[in-house]
Amino acid sequence: MAEHRETQAIRLQMKRTGEKEHSTPLYLTSSFVYDTAEDMAAAFSNDELDVNIYSRFSNPTVDEFIAKIAALENTEDGIATGTGMAAIFATFMTFLSKGDHIISASAVFGSTHTILTKYLPKWGIEASYFNMASPESIASLIRPNTKMLYVETPSNPGLDILDIEAVSEICKKYDILFVVDNCFATPAVQQPIPLGADLVLHSATKFIDGQGRVLGGVVVGRKELIHPLYLFVRNTGPSMSPFNAWVLSKSLETLYLRMDRHAENAMRIASALQGHSAINGVKYPFLPTHPQYDIARKQMRNGGGIVTFELKGGVDAGRHFLNNLKMLSMTNNLGDSRSIASHPASTTHSKLSDAERAEVGITPGLIRISIGLEHPDDILQDILQAMPVK
Repeated sequence: MAEHRETQAIRLQMKRTGEKEHSTPLYLTSSFVYDTAEDMAAAFSNDELDVNIYSRFSNPTVDEFIAKIAALENTEDGIATGTGMAAIFATFMTFLSKGDHIISASAVFGSTHTILTKYLPKWGIEASYFNMASPESIASLIRPNTKMLYVETPSNPGLDILDIEAVSEICKKYDILFVVDNCFATPAVQQPIPLGADLVLHSATKFIDGQGRVLGGVVVGRKELIHPLYLFVRNTGPSMSPFNAWVLSKSLETLYLRMDRHAENAMRIASALQGHSAINGVKYPFLPTHPQYDIARKQMRNGGGIVTFELKGGVDAGRHFLNNLKMLSMTNNLGDSRSIASHPASTTHSKLSDAERAEVGITPGLIRISIGLEHPDDILQDILQAMPVK
């Protein structure tokens, strides 16, 4: 098999059927048949047996998608779920038990924050937060019952960057499972596992799909970590549909091309917006003004496809901007071929308190732009014409 991941994303696929198809077929089936009663009994008695039983357990199309992501993330195995949040929840539920403690970056997606603060405590699992600007505080939060450290890098929506290699050393020292949400970067931009992460997860709904069509989640890592995750998903049911897996697997064939263009456009937009009279500041991982610029350059191939900026004038200015856009979409998604604008304080992170939003840099006037694949001049023109007059 070719060594370059760009080639693996295109060429890694299942063996052809008797029809010798060039593109992998879609296996839309709920179950699979057996040749003998003994084969059927063996399939149900041995969890380790590599055989398809039921598409809630495994499916050839889903398996191909998992194998591709695992290869691109430079690891052994994975499990796919119906959504990114299902991947996060399954990871928490598999590796955390009553009486355990999890440390999380405070800058996480709003629904993840809700799981950590509302649902995990119902099962006797405690959570502590650290500020990504002060990773040195992690050690002071570790307890004898700390079992997991969870981060997004870059974070949503603040684009904070964590030194994965440095944090992994802390986790190894204290035998803590290190989980990294790599959604904003994708394996085309960053591979956390070679840097020391134990598990990497994605909302495949975002850049991995890349066209806003289907939902999906995936977790990858070493086989011994994925097997208990597989059993959790198999028994509780948040499985990925074969159709979605087929769409996502085909999307991976263009992932590297798309992420390069997203990043090229994003860098151009971020650079052009610096110093605008209506903006307090622009944030993008590969801008030298980013607080963790050196870390981003060390562990990311490019800056990704998300740009944020803070409008002067707070919420009113943010609403003015969104309402005056002519081309950019207003939708609660990101990673699309089409550029998308959102206002995190009133949408994805609205359930956080004012203090919690301030802690992670979500100001009232913060705008998040998922930079698409349109011509950068058209993207920039629409952003500039929607700006409040200053």
